[in-house]
Amino acid sequence: MEVVCEHCNAKLNIPDEKLPRDQRVKVACPRCKNKLILDTSGAKLTVLSPAAEEVAESGGVEEGGETAQPEEVPWHDEEEEDIALDSYEEGEQLVLVMDGDTHHTEVVKQALEELGYRYVSAENSREAVSKLRFNHFDFVILADHFDNLPLEQSPILQYLNHLSMSIRRRVFVVLIGERFKTMDHMMGFALSANLVMNVKDLNKMADILKRAVPDNKKFYKVFFDTLEETGRA
Repeated sequence: MEVVCEHCNAKLNIPDEKLPRDQRVKVACPRCKNKLILDTSGAKLTVLSPAAEEVAESGGVEEGGETAQPEEVPWHDEEEEDIALDSYEEGEQLVLVMDGDTHHTEVVKQALEELGYRYVSAENSREAVSKLRFNHFDFVILADHFDNLPLEQSPILQYLNHLSMSIRRRVFVVLIGERFKTMDHMMGFALSANLVMNVKDLNKMADILKRAVPDNKKFYKVFFDTLEETGRA
């Protein structure tokens, strides 16, 4: 879905599957920070300006003095902050990294850039989930106790585990923590992750990913081939 900011004319590309249906979502243009409101309640996406939204919410006055009744459409999350849409080049392979340890993130960033991936970070769980909703990430790297939460209670992992299978299988999920044995497949299966890593092995991440990613693609090759054959890829 392509959305044009009326303030600076920037073109924003948002994956259709990332937009919640029958709801209104506030977003901020990554270039000028102008606020836009995307209304997906109709058959066609409507972009509202904040001024138009204020008129609608106040039951604005139509010509002839009659009060216009706005359509009641639930917000995606009334308490959620405006979502800032990030701007990325087409074809970039994105990795969302969530780890509160700056030393870890520097090591991970270096490894990812060495492999040609674009490093993206999130400061907390809410920001991470917002980024996941509006962008496609090839990799998601999540540390145990990020945002002071164990993985079993992480809303990020819960969000990923509730994605449709066709979308989830296209995201390579890496979990890192002190309790893991690197490349422990049983632990990865138990946590619905493609790979688990011990923090002591982060300096080997580039080499580990070079091995793990092709293995994952080979494992799901039949699944992806079936999606393409049925037109659901």
